[in-house]
Amino acid sequence: MKRTVLAAALMAGLALPAGAQDLRIGLMSTLTGPQAVTGQHLRDGFMLGVEHAGGKLGGLETKVTIVDDQLKPDVAVQEVEGLLKRDNVNIVAGVVYSNILMAVYKPVVESDAFLISANAGPAPVAGNRCSENFFNTSWQNDQTHGAVGKHVSDSGIKKVFLLAPNYQAGKDGLTGFKRHFKGEVVDEVYTKLGQLDFSAEIAKIQSAKPDAVYTFMPGGMGVNLVKQYAQAGLKDKIPLFSAFTVDETTLPATEDAGLGLFSASIWTPDLDNVANKRFVEDFRKKNGYVPSYFAAQAYDAARLIDAAVRQAGGVKDKAKLRAALRQAKFDSVRGAFAFNKNHFPVSDFYLVEAAKLPDGAPAMLKRKLVFEKYADDYAGECPMKW
Repeated sequence: MKRTVLAAALMAGLALPAGAQDLRIGLMSTLTGPQAVTGQHLRDGFMLGVEHAGGKLGGLETKVTIVDDQLKPDVAVQEVEGLLKRDNVNIVAGVVYSNILMAVYKPVVESDAFLISANAGPAPVAGNRCSENFFNTSWQNDQTHGAVGKHVSDSGIKKVFLLAPNYQAGKDGLTGFKRHFKGEVVDEVYTKLGQLDFSAEIAKIQSAKPDAVYTFMPGGMGVNLVKQYAQAGLKDKIPLFSAFTVDETTLPATEDAGLGLFSASIWTPDLDNVANKRFVEDFRKKNGYVPSYFAAQAYDAARLIDAAVRQAGGVKDKAKLRAALRQAKFDSVRGAFAFNKNHFPVSDFYLVEAAKLPDGAPAMLKRKLVFEKYADDYAGECPMKW
């Protein structure tokens, strides 16, 4: 398994002074297969956060070990065991997919390390399986879907066809949508994770004749679905709404088929705040493409670690570091940032549209506020006390 290691002191050939602390982070991402583009965005966003801290998160010599989970839970468990036992990491960060997070969750939170998800937010770990050692810098899986559900309901749409992959995030997503959609669900279909041919599902949609379709299909799945949906002539007949399907990771591949489609998000490249402007500009210069929420949330994860380690005076006192993480005193690219009692953020959610930036690059752009300071629906089940 290929690993990339960054360590300011080691790369310079320097030894740490006696008694000095260093910070060891394991960054887990999906970097092979059809979904690798999502993991690439997450990795590049996190590493820009490290770079913006001068290579020293919290002022400590920082070593980041990057591992590829290959979207395989068994591989993820092997990799995280290596990070914990061989590399002695203080923090495991990253994790794109919920099935991977559920696989590595227990080994990490029951160890001496913290787990900081920059994307996956499955319902169990937001509710009764929450942990004082787990933090999330994105959202709980249901929330973004709920924002789309509310917009679809508010738009007067009565009948919707639902489509998602058959794993934790897919189930959470459709649950979130249905929580805020007040109309009729004419069918609810779950596909194999990684499926790329949607001809059978498109035939079902044509037969059901819904007013709209709602889907969650990340990465390569989303690219193929959006293209096949347009090729079937449905884009202009049955509106396609989605979350984590049409975004900056898929728009370069879907091209015109994705433009004009609506989703929801906590973040867009055009959010007007100083931290976001710097992030987007520097990210594009460094990586040559428009960042997605995967990158933005991972950048926030690095910024969170930087602020918390600095406030705690290092990583030796775990209680101090945990308290500093909870306080979340950093400039987030989304604007205001605060954790709920279950260590998930309370965030604004926007309706966003696949459109083009002034320079012609495709991106998801903010259209209106759907939810203000939206706390997830599982926090009340979390027994953790601050």
